[in-house]
Amino acid sequence: MGLHPLEFSECYLDSPSFREKIKSHEAELDKTNRFIKELYKDGKNLINATKQLGMAQRKFAQNLGEFQFEYIGDAKTDDEKCIDESLQEFSSFLKNLEDQRELMMRNITETLMKPLEKFRKDHLGVVRAERKRYEKETEKYYSSLEKLLNMSAKKKEPQLQEADLQVENVRLHFQEESLEYVCKLQEIQERKKFECVEPMLAFFQTVFTFYHQGFELAKDFDHYKRALQINIQNTRSRFEGARSEVYELMKRIREAPQDYRQTSAISFEGYLYVQEKRPPPFGSSWVKRYSTFVKEQKILHMVTFDHRSGGKIGETESVTLKSCLRKTTDVLDRRFCLELDITDRPGTVLTVQALSEDDHKFWMEAMGGKEPFGHYLGRTYSKERGIDAQLDEVGLSFMKNSISAIETRGINDQGLYRVVGVSSKVQKLLSLMIDETNIDMDLSTSEDWDVKTITSTLKLYLRSLPEPLMTYGLYKEFISLAKGGSPESRIQAVHCLVHKLPERNRQVLGLLMKHLAKVAAHSKQNLMTVANLGVVFGPTLMRPQEDTVAAIMDLKFQNIVVEILIEHDEKIFTDAPESCPLSPAAPEFSAPTRQSKKLSRQSRPLAVYNPQALDIQTVSVMGDGATLATDETSMGSNESVSSQSSSASASEISREKNDHIPLSSSLSSGSNSREPIAGSSLSAAAESQPASTTAEKEKPEESVTSRKAKAVFPCEAEHDSELSFQVGAIFNAVFKSREPGWLEGELEGKRGLIPENYVEFM
Repeated sequence: MGLHPLEFSECYLDSPSFREKIKSHEAELDKTNRFIKELYKDGKNLINATKQLGMAQRKFAQNLGEFQFEYIGDAKTDDEKCIDESLQEFSSFLKNLEDQRELMMRNITETLMKPLEKFRKDHLGVVRAERKRYEKETEKYYSSLEKLLNMSAKKKEPQLQEADLQVENVRLHFQEESLEYVCKLQEIQERKKFECVEPMLAFFQTVFTFYHQGFELAKDFDHYKRALQINIQNTRSRFEGARSEVYELMKRIREAPQDYRQTSAISFEGYLYVQEKRPPPFGSSWVKRYSTFVKEQKILHMVTFDHRSGGKIGETESVTLKSCLRKTTDVLDRRFCLELDITDRPGTVLTVQALSEDDHKFWMEAMGGKEPFGHYLGRTYSKERGIDAQLDEVGLSFMKNSISAIETRGINDQGLYRVVGVSSKVQKLLSLMIDETNIDMDLSTSEDWDVKTITSTLKLYLRSLPEPLMTYGLYKEFISLAKGGSPESRIQAVHCLVHKLPERNRQVLGLLMKHLAKVAAHSKQNLMTVANLGVVFGPTLMRPQEDTVAAIMDLKFQNIVVEILIEHDEKIFTDAPESCPLSPAAPEFSAPTRQSKKLSRQSRPLAVYNPQALDIQTVSVMGDGATLATDETSMGSNESVSSQSSSASASEISREKNDHIPLSSSLSSGSNSREPIAGSSLSAAAESQPASTTAEKEKPEESVTSRKAKAVFPCEAEHDSELSFQVGAIFNAVFKSREPGWLEGELEGKRGLIPENYVEFM
């Protein structure tokens, strides 16, 4: 049972049971007072601990924001740019979260701590004061009463009456105090129910608001997170491919290091021990110097470098070479020596020592000695495999035959071009097909060769050509355009470079790209998107003349070029370019980064791809337990997404949800999205309003002449206030929106918001 009610009538009786009831009420209020004091103390500890957490989180965010990744090579892919910027995005996210936490702590102080302390002091404190007065009046009354009752009855009547009157006044005052104290006790007992709980409710509302803000931040971050997952997956796939290439190169160099020595027609370099003569009787000493010989000018640059002294570099000495003679051991008791006649030091002969016999021969050849030695400048697949593949009529006929067979028999086969055939069968088929006597063989009707054998043979033929289909001469230009520039400038540059190819190369390349575009159009069945085909055919169609680690690092840019060729094959191979810039690479392009919802609406990254490819959805290459053999030119077991696109579209995310395919499983199995993100969510206020109302509120106050605009990329609206559209849609009455990065326009009678970087003004 709870506390007994205190009846006012009992104040006059002041019975023992009444006093027990009062004590119960007082004990309850004392307990409440202790509870509030302890809660206040814990609250302060909570605030201090949260402040410490906030400081640690901000320090963590600061460290994230200040760090930056370095990269190998002279350019980054768009995926690498996004990964590089991700730490700043994480930092910004944490700072926004901590801003909300700090606001929560201030609200907790105002809504919980201060009200509870105020109730404890203003009400429970008042009751404690009332209790002291009540006890004081009680003591005073009963003392006066005892004194009166102990008075002698023999006192004079006036004295007795005066004493009676004094005690009566004290009694009335005591009863009045008792009534007020009882009233206050019961009032506080009732008041504490809401005075204590209401601040707690406000506290939890503040906490819920903080978590809701965190949810909103996470929701706003979701598009960026998904896009970054794809960027990471792409980079990991490229890493796996590049790593295998690097290990293969390292293995070849280990087996034949001299074949891969970095030589050129311009210069030759390496370590030489140079004899330095001293005055008698000290003789001579041999000093190790890193030497570079410039062949055209016949200048030898030598710099002292001692590995044992921590890599200290000395001054560079340069001499002009007149002649070079091999010094025999019967003249000097040291092997691998050369005698150099110096032009700028008449009568001076410089004696140097190479590191080995092979090194000695290379220096002799470079300096015009008497023992020339032809060195190997690169590897070709045709020599390795013993296949005499040529870009002639027989080869063209084989290409047409193979493409016809693939499109007829296996255009929908899963993992087309990724699943490889048996090596022996592939080489046998290629040997047959490049033989003129078998030129009439029709692979479309032949059951002797399965589709994966035909696709592997086609790739082997292209790799076995004496020179890659896109030539050594244009390799650097193709790679350069992929490293920078806007999507439009990249396409234009590829268009121009393709028309610099030899006629036969361009004819075969156009035939192949038209075929690969058809393959990509069936990607829902065969799972081979443009991006996946780029991974397969990048190293097949393009390769540098020399095998180096730097060249392997450029593999990721080969994919970009091939993707552009596939997506724009009709334009590139049908029409000649109108004009070609002097330099194919335009200013560096980077997709705009996501902005916090607190600051502005998320900016949509620039789309890169042909809209026909935008409804491609990839899943794992093989289903339920099956595995694929990885092509030697592919970039790992996972499929890749083009480095040109750094985001996944909202439309794909929507389809993903409808198909019940979670993004995480899609990524882990090799599936990748390659569409642009459709933008972040609007504010809660905008979400709750129809498109026309929101648009009216966001319409600029200043007078702006309306213009027409044309969609250059497709977009699927995420909210009622946005417009959905396809490529080529025409917008009327287009204004600049107050939202950064957004426009307001009208399409088919509906007015709404448009991502600014998805349209161009007419």
